[in-house]
Amino acid sequence: MKKTIILIVLALSFQMSFAQQNLNDLLAAGINDAQQFAGQYVLPATDGLAYGISSGWFNNAKSPEKYGFEFSIIGNASFIKDENKAFDLNVSDYENIRFSDNSASKTVATALGHNDPEINVIVTYSDPIFGNQEVELTLPTGVGSANVNLIPTAFLQGSFSVFKGTQIKARYFPKVETDDTKIGLYGVGLQQEFTAWLPEGTSFPLSVSGLVAYTHLDANYDFTKTDVVDGENQQVQTNVNSLLFQLIAGTNYDVFNVYGAIGYLSATSETDLLGTYRVSNGILFSEEIVDPFSVKSDTSGVTATLGANLKLGVFGLNASYTLADFDTASLGINLMF
Repeated sequence: MKKTIILIVLALSFQMSFAQQNLNDLLAAGINDAQQFAGQYVLPATDGLAYGISSGWFNNAKSPEKYGFEFSIIGNASFIKDENKAFDLNVSDYENIRFSDNSASKTVATALGHNDPEINVIVTYSDPIFGNQEVELTLPTGVGSANVNLIPTAFLQGSFSVFKGTQIKARYFPKVETDDTKIGLYGVGLQQEFTAWLPEGTSFPLSVSGLVAYTHLDANYDFTKTDVVDGENQQVQTNVNSLLFQLIAGTNYDVFNVYGAIGYLSATSETDLLGTYRVSNGILFSEEIVDPFSVKSDTSGVTATLGANLKLGVFGLNASYTLADFDTASLGINLMF
């Protein structure tokens, strides 16, 4: 899981390893063009992360007994659809970028896709002595080049039934650092069983509850040591925040239960290219750019979940599948006491 997330974060950094001169030339073409390309390139990946980190918040519609604890290990896999692997690069949206064959547009890879064969563009920049100059660069490919077709997420989750029918939940993935990449996640949620408010002795065939949950992921890739472009403190910082609302219904048997939910996800993401970059404009001249740009995205959509829960004493196992812009499968191992 961690290896794949790192691949995605590396993709969010515009595949920094794709060539040292390419990032220099892209920035030399102008901040507007670099930001426009970065936005179209990375947004499907951050949207996919938003759906992945927001899944698996519940495993039943029925709340544990008052003062009950539940500890879970949860893994999610959000599947990458073909529509998220590519976008149409229209040269009319750019000031200084065109295709060498003068095509008006081409389908190119996002951070989740793969360019096969490679796709080149012509970048025009201004040289103080020689005027407008052109250079050819290869567009970055995505994690599809490593045959990655899903976005995995995993975390620890705990809940406490502070009142009858009321669960306070928290999830956490400790911040880890690997190869100059840092990733961390946390979230809080509240689940309320509405049927717990029914009068004592009332017979109702299903448990019904509502959930609201907030999740935050932050990732940082520091590539200063790679010498992609001359400068200092060069890094890509990505933050994803999501808010999830769910209406859940499920059976309330002792051992095995099924549950379903309809919900709504609202998420924001921001990817910042930070640091100092000394970009060459020709042979003799260079320009220093600090914190070149920020790419922001909002995504939202309806979700539908179907799952099952098996309880054996204090242990439990649940699995679910969520239909959304990024379909997500979840698996949880639970300890209840």
